[in-house]
Amino acid sequence: MTDLSEFEITKKWPAKNSEILQLYGLPTPNGIKVSIMLEEIGLPYEPHYVNFADDDQLSPEFMSLNPNNKIPAILDPNGPGGKPLPLWESGAILIYLAEKSGKLLSTDPVKRLETIQWLMFQMGGVGPMFGQLGFFHIFAGKDIEDPRPKNRYVEEVERLLDVIDGQLEGRDWITGEYSIADIAIASWLRVIPGRYDAADLLGWNDLDNVPAYLERFLARPGVQAGMKTPAPAS
Repeated sequence: MTDLSEFEITKKWPAKNSEILQLYGLPTPNGIKVSIMLEEIGLPYEPHYVNFADDDQLSPEFMSLNPNNKIPAILDPNGPGGKPLPLWESGAILIYLAEKSGKLLSTDPVKRLETIQWLMFQMGGVGPMFGQLGFFHIFAGKDIEDPRPKNRYVEEVERLLDVIDGQLEGRDWITGEYSIADIAIASWLRVIPGRYDAADLLGWNDLDNVPAYLERFLARPGVQAGMKTPAPAS
């Protein structure tokens, strides 16, 4: 039996099965990337809900694993060399899980780099810009009277959507085959017609490829399961 007691995070979120990967998060656009990936590759894992309402992400136990106090994070008892591996940042976790499983990241050097390129596009562009749009469109920033902040992010998100739409021309998936790039990008796309209610604002229905792409993504059983994980404690 693997002993995870040296990791402070297990004091707040004890592992029921210390032999399988421990996931710490909640179903946000970033959080579901990892739960979807785990479902898609079929790797056993134990989910732990990090409750933002209780500032769980700021607790000493969580920050002992991720000093940046962001979800998702993992603790894999079967890391490299058979030793436990704590890891955070969703992009890094996606790459790690792809390499661990041999799935959703091509071993062809060119295709691999192309996939990582689009993963970085999401990490550096789509996530931050979509998040800022949400802040100024439906969250606290919507009460700011100056229209320039919101307009700046509307224009940038429109540009990013056009980039994705162009890449999808003639393709079902971002690089032609389903990969970690799709998990990262589509997990964020769903907020536009969904939680942000911004489809009309951004001309979503005028895009040629993105809406159908998101539908394909959401139809996958692994995606449907991952979007509900981790669930709040009952």
